[in-house]
Amino acid sequence: MVTAAPAPPLPADVVPADADPGAVPAVRNRPRPSVRGLGPNWYATVMGTAIVATAGAGLPVDVPGLPGACRVVWGMSVLLLGAVLAARAAHWARHRDRARADLLDPAVAPFHGCLPMALSAVGAATLSVGAKVIGVRAAVAVDATLWTAGTLLALLTAAGIPALMVLRHRIGPRDASPVWLLPVVAPMVSAATGPALVPHLPPGQGREALLLGCLALAGVSLLGTFLMLPLIFDRLVRHGPLPAVLTPALFLVLGPLGQSTTAAGGLADAAAYTAGVPEAAARFASVVYGVPVMGFALLWLASAVALVVRTARRGMPFAMTWWGFTFPVGTCVTGAAALSRHTGLHALGWLAVALYGALVAAWTLVAARTALGLARGTLLTP
Repeated sequence: MVTAAPAPPLPADVVPADADPGAVPAVRNRPRPSVRGLGPNWYATVMGTAIVATAGAGLPVDVPGLPGACRVVWGMSVLLLGAVLAARAAHWARHRDRARADLLDPAVAPFHGCLPMALSAVGAATLSVGAKVIGVRAAVAVDATLWTAGTLLALLTAAGIPALMVLRHRIGPRDASPVWLLPVVAPMVSAATGPALVPHLPPGQGREALLLGCLALAGVSLLGTFLMLPLIFDRLVRHGPLPAVLTPALFLVLGPLGQSTTAAGGLADAAAYTAGVPEAAARFASVVYGVPVMGFALLWLASAVALVVRTARRGMPFAMTWWGFTFPVGTCVTGAAALSRHTGLHALGWLAVALYGALVAAWTLVAARTALGLARGTLLTP
């Protein structure tokens, strides 16, 4: 005798509507949005917003209405920084188990590098854009405070996260990801944003110390990037494309490339202003470094776009990794603008403008999708 198999049990959050056969089953115990689901990757929203203001202010061409728009975006980045800092503080206070688990998770731990970059990015935007709103003196104070805190945290994450990867994380051959660059690129953000503070220091040891400190930060980040990039490329070649949700992270490779080009330009200007280095020699050094690095960045950008398009055609769900389309591209804008300033080539200026257009389009899309996810409660659902 053959008996019918028992019906599978309903999920825990669904109750049968047996009172009305045509009724839609009611849902109960729906997870509610909570700061428990707010990880360190949320600082990417701050970075991606601040770079829109900074990059727009540094373009080598005048765009009508752009300065006012940049001031609005800078204000948004300040509000975002305060909101995310408060939410993350609540996360650590209420959900310490989740916060500790994030540090021990090799997929999440590298995102702790976003905090120092967010601090430095908002500080730089305050000095370059917000000074016209709050005054130069207040802007310098804000930038110096945020840059100092961001630099200390950048060094902590650049040393601590790789140490956790060695001592506590269990990493397989397929686990290498561009996300690994986040902790080591954080010092480069400090190196790129620090030189703007040099002219605001009194002449003497302070200026030279800040200049050489930024140069050392650039070296720390650059050498760390040289260690990580071969691992990432080896993973792509041996194991194929990244999972769909991680594919936007390919743009993170642009971060150290564009940011180091920006840092080279800023350090050249500061060296000519502070250390007595001939201006022509300082600019030549920045161009010799920046041009080939920017060339590789454009090559990587083309490959990353091709892989993203391929993945999007097959289905690429929205996730916070989409913010990788913003800040790394913004660093290429500031890098191209620095090269245009030092070479006088109009082609590099228009390259910066084209990249900035792509940055604004990406930020608009990702910010809208993030706001929609927050409104629906899907992005913060545990």
